[in-house]
Amino acid sequence: MPKFACIVNPAGRDGRALKLWKAAEKTLLAAGVECETHFTERIGHAPEIAYSLRDREDLDLIVACGGDGTVHEVASGMRGSKIPLGIIPAGTGNDVARAHEIPLKKPEKILNVLLNGKDRHVGAWRLQGVPAPEESGYPSPVSNPKWDGEPDIPGRVVRWVFLESDAGVTSETSRAKLTRGKWIKGSAKYTYLGATEIFKRKKKKVWVKIDDNDPEIVDFSMLAATTTEMFGGGYKVCPGASPILEHGTLCHAWGLSKLQMLMLMGPLKKGKHVGKWGIEYKPCSRLELRNVNGEDEPTNESHTPPLIVQADGEPCLQTPALLEFRTGQLWVRGNQNVPWDN
Repeated sequence: MPKFACIVNPAGRDGRALKLWKAAEKTLLAAGVECETHFTERIGHAPEIAYSLRDREDLDLIVACGGDGTVHEVASGMRGSKIPLGIIPAGTGNDVARAHEIPLKKPEKILNVLLNGKDRHVGAWRLQGVPAPEESGYPSPVSNPKWDGEPDIPGRVVRWVFLESDAGVTSETSRAKLTRGKWIKGSAKYTYLGATEIFKRKKKKVWVKIDDNDPEIVDFSMLAATTTEMFGGGYKVCPGASPILEHGTLCHAWGLSKLQMLMLMGPLKKGKHVGKWGIEYKPCSRLELRNVNGEDEPTNESHTPPLIVQADGEPCLQTPALLEFRTGQLWVRGNQNVPWDN
């Protein structure tokens, strides 16, 4: 009899995740799976639970039941464990589940992946950024050296990114999710918030250094460093990206007008945006973002207002920030067949 430890975020998807879990639990028990259930009680609780489970020899799988934020927290606590991560998607975007071809509905199909899926050793980005301020009850992040490690740079906090880290209009959209649009479901929420954030955003100058290339100062519109192709509820930001490569994937856009940003939302959803208005898509292993002073020199001061840098959909850090890709950080159980693992 397989034994799963299931970490459930009962507040996920505005409380609907708990209902989804109850349906999934019945399916697991009916299939003869022994379930050890742990409910999260606050932001940052899931990695504590996952870290306490990571070396258990009696567990076949540690399952995250929630959205991408819950998956991020559980994965952070598990990083380096030999136990695979399973996913019961119960959030708004569910992009990690989408990437691994895990069904978003029908508990029986999800169970089939949990029992008979394929384990893949995926990479992640190590993100060091300045903590973003608290907003609407969402706390300013603190270091978690047990599972994230200590920062190399004073004043920074480390987060590991298993899906994507983005900055610009996309991170502003996610930050807006903390206070607005709670009544909208699925990817429609991101579309609505994105459009409203575009209208009010102001230009920011950012010093950007990609791998060993010369740094440049840009009119910053959007940037996403990913391991997979989708985020934001199915937007194909980095089409064809794969978490099992030796590098991450980067998509960036500089100098877009507000009209161009609005016009981009349709192509972005379908992955047809690369090449429009100078938007680039490339492999990347190291990325640095900094503010500039009045003489256009890089500085260690954060942007005002903040340029938020996300970690798997969590708008928790800000510039200056450093991202470095690392291979083989986590075992994930996904569908037997995914397009990026041929």
